Amino acid sequence: MSIPTNTSQREASQRAGRAVQLIESMLHAMKVVAVAAAPPVLRVALALPFLRSGLTRWDGFLSLSPSAAYLFSELFRLHIFGAEIAFPFPIVVAHLVGTAEIVLPILLLLGLATRLTAFGLLLMTGVIQLVVPDGWMNFHLYWASIALAIIALGGGPLSLDWLVGRFMRRRTSDTLVS
Repeated sequence: MSIPTNTSQREASQRAGRAVQLIESMLHAMKVVAVAAAPPVLRVALALPFLRSGLTRWDGFLSLSPSAAYLFSELFRLHIFGAEIAFPFPIVVAHLVGTAEIVLPILLLLGLATRLTAFGLLLMTGVIQLVVPDGWMNFHLYWASIALAIIALGGGPLSLDWLVGRFMRRRTSDTLVS
């Protein structure tokens, strides 16, 4: 790098340096905000469709709706290698799916066991893809992408996972000191 010889070149170089510092500061601020905001936004985006679906499965506390029983018994089929395979024990599967569609999104919204919960919803998305093979472009690809992002990022600083981790680290450091 050559050293500017006259004053105007030096001033121009200093202005350029300040502009670069300003841009770097803005990018850093954007990153800080995104690191805090992205995980809860992703958690909400993934939780809501599953929670809304789960709420339609029940007529009351642990009372499966007739429509859910009908869907799993009569309509839903796994499309595997061109074959349509009925769910084994469709009423049991309907109960399990209905429960998972309520419990997993609630855990995800709270940010508790976030990575495991997102993995569970990713597996559910895979099964849903086998039931509704044409849904990959409109729904399943996005759900899977969001679940993978949550698995990669974790719950973030606005989650119960973060609070539990902070408590455990503090407790561990207190134990090591005493």
